[in-house]
Amino acid sequence: MRVLVVLPLYGGSLPVGRYCASALTGLGHLVEVFEAPEFYASYQALKGLRVTSDRLQYLENSYLQVLSQAVLAKTETFEPDCVLALAQAPLSIQSLKRLRRDGVATAMWFVEDYRLFTYWQAFAPYYDYFAVIQKGAFFDALRQVGQENVLYLPMAADPEFHRRLELSAVDRRRFGSAVSFMGAGYPNRRMAFRDLTRFDFKLWGTDWEGDPILAPHVQMGGARVSSEDCVRIYNATTVNINLHSSIQARELVTGGDFVNPRTFEVAASGAFQLVDRRGLMGELFVTDGPEAELAVFDRMEELAPLVERYLASPEERIAIAKRGQARVLADHTYSARMRDLLDFIATRRPGWPKVRDMAPAVSGLPPELAAEITALLERLGLPSSTGFDDLVWAVRQQQGSLEGLDAAVLFLDEWRKLYAKKAQA
Repeated sequence: MRVLVVLPLYGGSLPVGRYCASALTGLGHLVEVFEAPEFYASYQALKGLRVTSDRLQYLENSYLQVLSQAVLAKTETFEPDCVLALAQAPLSIQSLKRLRRDGVATAMWFVEDYRLFTYWQAFAPYYDYFAVIQKGAFFDALRQVGQENVLYLPMAADPEFHRRLELSAVDRRRFGSAVSFMGAGYPNRRMAFRDLTRFDFKLWGTDWEGDPILAPHVQMGGARVSSEDCVRIYNATTVNINLHSSIQARELVTGGDFVNPRTFEVAASGAFQLVDRRGLMGELFVTDGPEAELAVFDRMEELAPLVERYLASPEERIAIAKRGQARVLADHTYSARMRDLLDFIATRRPGWPKVRDMAPAVSGLPPELAAEITALLERLGLPSSTGFDDLVWAVRQQQGSLEGLDAAVLFLDEWRKLYAKKAQA
């Protein structure tokens, strides 16, 4: 199957998109990624024009329309069976209508809180399939705007990336602490973590400025932490704190529904975490009893005493972390999520994906030309059974100037498409 993954310009769903692309490739599909982040610098440069806010908004919207047209161009070239967009991907309603008209399946994985990020209301009806990390009221709300193909698809981890690391002594000093938190400084976290400053406590991530109590614990000056360093932090920390975000400071532990990606990533890394209980968590992990896979807290008053308990109980801590890791590796990988998504689309879309001409590219060719095509397949690392369409795709992925045979393959593909259009006219 061919899948085009459309990344957002920036934000929390950007690494998720990369994990999805990697998982789809691992499942044996041909994957192309629309690298929207490559356009982020020029998008940001619009703010430097010093124009009025209404003109800036017009320019930004126009720029996003160009990106959306670029996705369409990529789709026409790659001819995917599915276009998978992550939250805030640059796909306009007009482009989604075009893809639907052309019979290309479109799916969105909305990995955000629908109550806080409400732009889904405008876009959801125009995607063929809508995967979400919440249930209940969100399903009802999506049906009210005309989206019937809704799939609950919780977050996950990438075992190739989120894994146990053998850290150097330097990395242990840099990233290690008894207690740490990695994430943004939402209001509830700012208030909650003041009670943890009596421990060997490190804060990692952005938006922590302006708090004199927490300031001495903020690392790297509050700079953004890379995904690679996040895994190092998880591995180097004795007790990872995982408090879900909230813009409200009055209720520090919100008891919300969705489970954030950090829960899966810390567990997949074989690290220990204290995480606030969530409404959907019980469907994903064992959270109570002697076989608990996560250590959870329900009220803020429980957090500091639990930190003390687990700091003093390495055997219990390690056992919980191992069970959590085993659960993620068994059930909560991005490969499992992508399998579920494609299976869901297949059940809702009869005859999908369409059967492609899988005849080997060398079929019917004169011996001399067949030998040249075979050599080209070997150079591209493709098996001799590769079909012509997949050969074209592989040739287009190359960088630099084309050799004669490469150019001939692309020319033949363009001629074939032109001939097919004339035949249909």
